[in-house]
Amino acid sequence: MALKGLKVIEMAGLAPTPLAGMILADFGASVVRVDRPHAPLMDHLTRHKRSVSVNLHHPEGTRIVHKLCNSADVLIEPYRPGVMEKLGLGPDELLKINPRLIYCRLTGFGQSGPLSQKAGHDINYVAISGVLSVS
Repeated sequence: MALKGLKVIEMAGLAPTPLAGMILADFGASVVRVDRPHAPLMDHLTRHKRSVSVNLHHPEGTRIVHKLCNSADVLIEPYRPGVMEKLGLGPDELLKINPRLIYCRLTGFGQSGPLSQKAGHDINYVAISGVLSVS
């Protein structure tokens, strides 16, 4: 497998993060998904992944993610700008723990700009682009 030995931490959220995590796992990466406690099991993009339930709003939850990231190669997260920083899990914090960590943010509209705080979903993209008016 091309990515055997690669350790990925996936912060649970809406696609594209679970899709990216699944593709990395399909190619042999070891993917640990960090889920919210009592989260509904509706996501079908969990193939080949392990999962841990963590309360990110509790200091122990933050410590668990810090420990996971200590030996990880990649972290992928889907949240709007500032969310991970408020949790003590932003790149500044995690790169102090593991300077070789690749910190990947998969947000709909990026980290800055006029739409950065908006939710990024397919329906938003087709509406903003005008494609919705074509169908």
